[in-house]
Amino acid sequence: MKRGNTTKVIKIGGFSHIRPVYIGGNNPVVVQTMYKDRLSYSNIEDTAKKAETLEIMGCSLLRFAVPDIQSAEILGRLAEMVKMPLAADIHFDYKIALRCMDFPIAKIRINPGNIGEKEKVRAVLEKASKQNIPIRIGINAGSLPADLRRQVDNGGIGIAEALVQAAKTEIAVFEEFHFKDYLVSMKASKIADNITANRLLSQVTDAPLHIGVTEAGPLTAGAVRNTAALLTLLQEGIGDTIRVSLSDTMENEIIAGKEIINAAAELAPENKRLKRQGVTIISCPRCGRYGFDTCGFTNRWMSKLYALNKDITVAIMGCEVNGPEEAKHADLGITGVGDKVLIFKHGKIIKTTTADQADTIFEEELDKL
Repeated sequence: MKRGNTTKVIKIGGFSHIRPVYIGGNNPVVVQTMYKDRLSYSNIEDTAKKAETLEIMGCSLLRFAVPDIQSAEILGRLAEMVKMPLAADIHFDYKIALRCMDFPIAKIRINPGNIGEKEKVRAVLEKASKQNIPIRIGINAGSLPADLRRQVDNGGIGIAEALVQAAKTEIAVFEEFHFKDYLVSMKASKIADNITANRLLSQVTDAPLHIGVTEAGPLTAGAVRNTAALLTLLQEGIGDTIRVSLSDTMENEIIAGKEIINAAAELAPENKRLKRQGVTIISCPRCGRYGFDTCGFTNRWMSKLYALNKDITVAIMGCEVNGPEEAKHADLGITGVGDKVLIFKHGKIIKTTTADQADTIFEEELDKL
């Protein structure tokens, strides 16, 4: 199955000092994440630094929960400090969304179904239109409108159909008020519900779709569940921006997102929106033969390698069995033999060193690429 229509392009940011990000159309699929902690003035400098680190790693958009007006004020101050587009996640109180738009906050995420009556939605849309701020319509299986929830509970419709019906209802409200600058997300915790819902909606709207499995679980389980859903959709041309939701770090959400896009690009090379992102790391799992601690080395270097904007392959191998020869396609590799560590390029050994000097030598060679 292939998507039958091309999505419209939504510009996020590009005003004040905020970098623009283009989502939809023929633009590359965008990776985003959500900040894991509460907003606070006391650590706003650290939050700004973290945002910069996440952007270097490949995060194009960073979303924050904004449960009250004070949080809106803090996010507004943060938005004045960073160049990456920041998104405000709003529930229940439309006045929080209105206050956020007084600052260079680049995107608002609301679920219109829990914002209240239409006039409150209208107020948000009118201000967003004046400020050129796009809005994401966010529909979650856990917060469906009451009438749809009753139908699901009674077995009248499935979760996927309910998600699509809720999304269509909210899109109709936006269209009624002539607001066009919107994206849509529909998320559930079950893989099949995510795939089915997004397949259905993609056939009837040109809105860019943000895809991801909600409440997916810890690192391993969450990465597997997201991969199963997102890889399927991306190969079909469905999905313009993704978040890999994990009970883990933001860094690992970004890494998983980039790897899913890379895998989709490998499987669907004709889809030009699936651009390979950064370094490819290949590493052996380690066994009793190892002469080099691949697990420890990979953990030390993973964040730095994923932050590099280089289309290279790095091999981290454990012994002579799967060292230079098996990884000879790698632009740079490292492995252990006995009490020595070998650094190699395209299968050719270029340096022999000791374990305590391995990181230093590896970094020197990495910087030359």
